[in-house]
Amino acid sequence: MPDWSEHVIWWQLHPLTFTGAPDEATTEVVPRLEKLHPWLDYVIELGANGLLLGPVFAAATHGYDTVDHFRIDARLGDEPMWDALVEQARGRGLRLLLDGVFNHVGREFPHFQDVLAHGDRSEYKDWFHLTFAEDGTFTYRDFEGHGALVALNHENPAVRQYTIDVMRYWLDRGADGWRLDAAYQVPAEFWRAVIGEVRTTHPDAWFLGEVIHGDYAEIARAGDLDSVTQYELWKSLWSSLNDANFWELAWNLERHNEFAAGFVPQTFVGNHDVTRIASRLDDPRHLGHALTVLFTVAGIPSVYAGDEQAFRGVKYDRAGGDAEIRPAFPSTPGELADLGAPVYRLHQDLIGLRRRHSWLTRGTAEKIHLVNEAFAYEIRRPDGDGGLVVLLNVSDAPYGFDLGDRPVKRLLASRSEGPEAEIEAHGWAVLEY
Repeated sequence: MPDWSEHVIWWQLHPLTFTGAPDEATTEVVPRLEKLHPWLDYVIELGANGLLLGPVFAAATHGYDTVDHFRIDARLGDEPMWDALVEQARGRGLRLLLDGVFNHVGREFPHFQDVLAHGDRSEYKDWFHLTFAEDGTFTYRDFEGHGALVALNHENPAVRQYTIDVMRYWLDRGADGWRLDAAYQVPAEFWRAVIGEVRTTHPDAWFLGEVIHGDYAEIARAGDLDSVTQYELWKSLWSSLNDANFWELAWNLERHNEFAAGFVPQTFVGNHDVTRIASRLDDPRHLGHALTVLFTVAGIPSVYAGDEQAFRGVKYDRAGGDAEIRPAFPSTPGELADLGAPVYRLHQDLIGLRRRHSWLTRGTAEKIHLVNEAFAYEIRRPDGDGGLVVLLNVSDAPYGFDLGDRPVKRLLASRSEGPEAEIEAHGWAVLEY
């Protein structure tokens, strides 16, 4: 991985909905990318140092139905407006990660439109997985049953070269890397070939694969990916807290250690595709527990815009089911309600703790104590000189942890007073030794 990626903490947003763009494409150029500028200092104050952007390229609707990878969506602006965002971000030391949708395209993608017009006589027919009937009609492979998303043929060298050219174009224009949408759907050898070629000209670029299920370590290795999304940890976090069953989280932390030994996972408690953590948790007192784990285990963390303000929103599996989790944001951070301030400060505190212990990016979490409703784990410094201990209690009574002879002191906790190893009901703490 490039050195800078060891220290990045992403603030993720979906630009089209964040800026209040309409659902349908338009030819009118509207400077909505400029609406991100007032939020850049907010990101810095939060403690993050990177923007993980959802789709910004010309698309038909939600951004994942790309029409032109070389053009900024008119609903957001144009290329000079992208350049201005790069300048504003660079002036603050913010990294930029672009969302690359290279598994599929929208039906309005020019090459597919050519196929619709010319059938098996189209010079672009090999860009897609097509099955022609005797009458010249055809069917095509789509993305997971979504007919508006046409799957690309990754065995076609022209598709590979197109992807390389797109990546290089935007890396040249200021991007620092790529989030590869639906990476699990694309053959690993395609990613290896593309990324290997792009790295010959952009060795400091970082590549994150969206992987929901499958063999994370093997997908990362075979595809030459720097990181993949750690959905297993995400699920075990809210599930363990809701079920008062820390055995699931403990087991997944062992899995997480195995993953982190081969690559640095991308960790999160929320993103643009899932129910917000404040809505997912049954007990709001356990939000601090989830965030504490996120910022103390190995990985490259991201915060989904609004989660740091305890925004609520449920993801539904139906048309328009993303609306609650992808709201429009106000013009400036100053227009946010004060209700989210305590959760914002908690994010600041935990991100600050991680910044002061940057070795946590590659730390190993080891179980100290485990029962259904209480869990303690430690993360040792790589040099062996001490480490951190995390204490989690979701029971209705205080819980005293046996930490042996570790000379601990409290760094951060849901309650500041009391013995270091005794945690109040539904409380948490991070200790140092």
